[in-house]
Amino acid sequence: MKHFDIAIIGLGPAGATLARLLDGKFFRVAAIDKKGADSSFQKPCGGLLAPDAQKELAKFNLTLPKDILVDPQIFSVKTIDLKNRITKHYQRMYLNIDRSKFDSWLISLIPKNVKIFKNSICQYMLKTQRGFKIVFDENGHKQEITADYVVGADGADSFVRRMFFPKFNIRKYTAVQQWFKDEHQKPFYSCILDPENTDCYSWALSKDGHFIFGGAYPVSNSREKFERQKEKLSELGFKFPEPVKTEACMILRPNSFTEFCLGGGNVFLIGEAAGFISPSSLEGISSAFKTAKILGDIFNKHKENKHRAYASASRGLRFKLAAKLIFKCPFIYDSAFRKAVMNSGIKTIRTEE
Repeated sequence: MKHFDIAIIGLGPAGATLARLLDGKFFRVAAIDKKGADSSFQKPCGGLLAPDAQKELAKFNLTLPKDILVDPQIFSVKTIDLKNRITKHYQRMYLNIDRSKFDSWLISLIPKNVKIFKNSICQYMLKTQRGFKIVFDENGHKQEITADYVVGADGADSFVRRMFFPKFNIRKYTAVQQWFKDEHQKPFYSCILDPENTDCYSWALSKDGHFIFGGAYPVSNSREKFERQKEKLSELGFKFPEPVKTEACMILRPNSFTEFCLGGGNVFLIGEAAGFISPSSLEGISSAFKTAKILGDIFNKHKENKHRAYASASRGLRFKLAAKLIFKCPFIYDSAFRKAVMNSGIKTIRTEE
């Protein structure tokens, strides 16, 4: 059994960034990640890097390798309001990326002093007098380590959050996504709003010869709602041949300022595991970077009350995300507001068919 100062569970953008930022001179760090040696990413994600996430990469003085970018790079989003029968185009500065390669790149930046356990799934954790005992399966073999601190960076269905904060509730959805061979004449990116099937949104995107369609749906009957939406879009000219693959997972969508779980008792949660995801766009990579940077600074500066410092330093981000429920979500998800905004033509662009 090996002892570490900090154990990070999950090496998505939040966990990989924290592992990179922690000072190896002072901390023995372990990272447990379920991805294998190829770091393959298998969950519903359109794979678009939003401007907020690009800004955080710039703050880290990181440049994106070109092999992470995929074809095509699309500069507008076709927003389709199925209820009001309105379609408008809006300029967007997203980068179309290979999400699996993006995560692999972030992991490659982690210094060698961090002990990474790949292809590993946590079985259970125990609070001990010395800290925490963590038992996990690594490539079919049982492993045990101990740590003074545990950081949950393991996404919406966080094992760490379920283990230590089982009563904490954050609004949940099921994301369903399918990949198809792209049979459309022109590549495009669409945002679909369809209150009949979800009070959130769906997306459609061309990527490296494939066409991706996915959406976030209330947990009950999510797959049926997904299929009903495909039928509606087929009538508008969307082409859905036999799917190449189907992906599904839980996602969080905070519904108030109180729906963030930061942790407690030497357990910390960062990124989506804590609920840090935009309730309007479901973008979470920028918040993953931000919360990892906040917590990394707290550890590196050896703050005495780390939980209080984390709550204080993340307050602005929590207010920013919660404010979107008041100032942004109604104009996207309320049918009457959305109709007025789209018909106004504000920030729309005309495209040649």
